[in-house]
Amino acid sequence: MADTVEPYDPKKDPKRRAKSKDPGWKYAYWPTEDKQIVECLLCGKIVSSGIKRLKQHLLGGFGDVLVCEKTTTAIMKEMQEWMDKKRRKMPLGIDESEEQEGGDQDDEVQEVVAVGQQASQASCTGPPPPVASSGTASKKRAAAAFFKPAPTKQLKIAPLLLKSPEELVRLRHAPGAKQLSLYRSGKSDAERNVAVKYICKFLYDNAIAFNVVNSRSFEEMVEAIGQYGHGLKPPSYHEASDKYIKEAVNDLSDMRKKHELAWKTYGCTLMSDAWSDRKQRHLVNFLVNSPEGTFFLGSVNASSETHDAAYLAGLLGQKMEEIGVDNVVQICTDNGSNYKAAGRLLMEKYPKLYWTPCAAHCLDLMLEDIAKIDRFKDWIVKAKRVTTFVYRHLKLLDKMREYTGGNELVRPAATRFATTFYTLQSMHKNKEALRKLFVSDFWTKNKLAKTETGKHVYEVVMSMTFWNVVEDCIRASHPVLIVLRLVDGDENPAMPQLTAAMEMCKNKLNESFSRKPPLLQKLMQIFRKRWDDQMMQKLHGAALFLNPGRFFDIMENDPDYAQTLRMTFNQVVTKMMFLRQTYCYP
Repeated sequence: MADTVEPYDPKKDPKRRAKSKDPGWKYAYWPTEDKQIVECLLCGKIVSSGIKRLKQHLLGGFGDVLVCEKTTTAIMKEMQEWMDKKRRKMPLGIDESEEQEGGDQDDEVQEVVAVGQQASQASCTGPPPPVASSGTASKKRAAAAFFKPAPTKQLKIAPLLLKSPEELVRLRHAPGAKQLSLYRSGKSDAERNVAVKYICKFLYDNAIAFNVVNSRSFEEMVEAIGQYGHGLKPPSYHEASDKYIKEAVNDLSDMRKKHELAWKTYGCTLMSDAWSDRKQRHLVNFLVNSPEGTFFLGSVNASSETHDAAYLAGLLGQKMEEIGVDNVVQICTDNGSNYKAAGRLLMEKYPKLYWTPCAAHCLDLMLEDIAKIDRFKDWIVKAKRVTTFVYRHLKLLDKMREYTGGNELVRPAATRFATTFYTLQSMHKNKEALRKLFVSDFWTKNKLAKTETGKHVYEVVMSMTFWNVVEDCIRASHPVLIVLRLVDGDENPAMPQLTAAMEMCKNKLNESFSRKPPLLQKLMQIFRKRWDDQMMQKLHGAALFLNPGRFFDIMENDPDYAQTLRMTFNQVVTKMMFLRQTYCYP
């Protein structure tokens, strides 16, 4: 019998691979006669730019090359070590010793020649020397000889294409962007776990708050370390305490210049925030907000001063002079009577200026007034007694968490009154768990059940009147809390949404309490006192007019209100533009 002939397999044909020491050829071959087309032996991916692109395919981590689905950590390491070795031998990516057919120098030479020609045009008066056209090898030698006199500059292509850590982090957090790196590292989950473990160990050893990992600067730091690679020498004590502090100050100065340009171009808002530190010093912070962002302008220690209208108006006036009086559109402060008077003094002095009370402070005062309504206040006090009693006794607290599935009753918020209503929401959510707890054997056999306070807490939890009042409290406060979250956020400007959000809040209250006219009347009184009389500024109406997502709905459903907003916008523009031209500031 004749010997059987095995079918021809191009993947095993040695003529289908270059005679080269390049490790990429262990995982690739030429599927056609075109030696620029290479096919991956692992996943079958066809690459049309030579063996260099195939190695990038096996390694991953390149923005324009898909990573091989079947590559391994060992293969990635092999490709990375070879490419690092090539970069160390020839800074420009040209290896004269390897001129085998199908090598990966062709693409690199083309890239280097393009960059080198641009550099030569800027630095040389004469034209670049001609490159011989008699073959690939002569082109490589000519290019290598041309660039050899300047080995110290070490031009690299990858750093020119790689985005900075700040740009990458900004893109990750851009609206609609996925929380994925634009440059895949090619590392396994196990390798990432090792690195993350050391990062967390640093946080634990130095008692650093965990919310640090949510900051942009932390993300940028990790990205910068990853771009540097292994072997990064950490900063010394001197560098951290002296050298880079000075650089940070310079960077801050450059940042301020960008903000100042925005202040001059678009106008800005001067904001003040008074607070007391742990040493009981009374400090006043000043911040400037514009489309560029919020910039911290400075802080003043006002402990030895009387905070009357004249003093506060003087402080705010000084900061306006520092920013540029013509650049300040409005001043935003809290709702204290001294700040209101200071705002009136400044608007008299600068007729084009607007004074606006802080919306978050106004909403918090609305929550405070809601908590003082007769129907609510006594039961809110009783709810606080329940939570205080539960959290004061550890065994009862542990049992409560068992019944609620680990949920807490107390939900801390930014302000005291917001905390009160969030806690009521949590209690209502866990209503059945609480009632089961106080009828369980654990409670009936516990000595706490026989105390006067324990009996009072039991009566409150089992009272249907209490839960009915809690439901009314939630319906009265929930729309206000939604607006509070809107204005207290840092990601998006709230003014274009503020007036529309408050209208929705008012409509929701009318809908929820239409069958309880006395309670609705009290809520509307609070609304008029805190919002209509204080916060209804023409700037808010102008911002709503400029918000097409809201204004067109208003124009369709309420033409009269839309006309009012249009007139408000015209009045704001008139005040800002014509007074700027006719009034000369002192």
